[in-house]
Amino acid sequence: MSSISILVVEDDLEISQLVASALEKEGYEVDMVHNGEEACRRFLDRHYDLAILDIMLPGVDGLELLRRIRETDKIPVLILSAKDQEVDKIVGLGLGADDYLTKPFLLGELLARVKAQLRRYLYFRPGHSDAAPVSILTYNGLKLNLCTMEVSVNDRLVALTSKEFAILKLLMSSPKRVFTKTQIFEQIWDDPYASETDENTVMVHIRRLRTKIEPDPSQPEYVQTVWGIGYRLGGKERQ
Repeated sequence: MSSISILVVEDDLEISQLVASALEKEGYEVDMVHNGEEACRRFLDRHYDLAILDIMLPGVDGLELLRRIRETDKIPVLILSAKDQEVDKIVGLGLGADDYLTKPFLLGELLARVKAQLRRYLYFRPGHSDAAPVSILTYNGLKLNLCTMEVSVNDRLVALTSKEFAILKLLMSSPKRVFTKTQIFEQIWDDPYASETDENTVMVHIRRLRTKIEPDPSQPEYVQTVWGIGYRLGGKERQ
């Protein structure tokens, strides 16, 4: 199972736990470290999709850590710091930070900024920099044409609404990756504040999508539910 992973580097235990808890409630996988040296080791051990860094860290400070990250990685980096002078923001952004939020901060604003950075990063990640744009996505007899906006299942054309098409495109762009209902709503409806009602909207669209593309909607082959988390384009790929 694939999920979005975030590294929080913050020496204030109360702040780091507050941020990590809020991110985990949004469905993200979160690691916490409290100094720059440990953060460097974590980056050597695994890949993260986003990092949140304090500047004033013991040992390797946040700016030096940012330099090291940028030597090898292009993930979004958000600086969360009590240093609120203009020069501090200029230096941090100049070294490669994607965003800069000063303490004290509003937790809702932090989450909105994280989601905005991930939305851009994950949208442009498939294909990366010099790859030719993909116009047709395929999976186990399911075909989605991005140019003609047509969808077919085993060569049978299926009529989808724009939202159903967008959801299917999102899932097919990252097969096997799990998307929470909140993540789907934020990306398809472009709204950073999803409510329980909005998650129900996603469920309704998924149900309608399944009736159109699944051989048996009660036992979906394509859009699978990951209980307690969300949905993925799953199943064993045909040879």
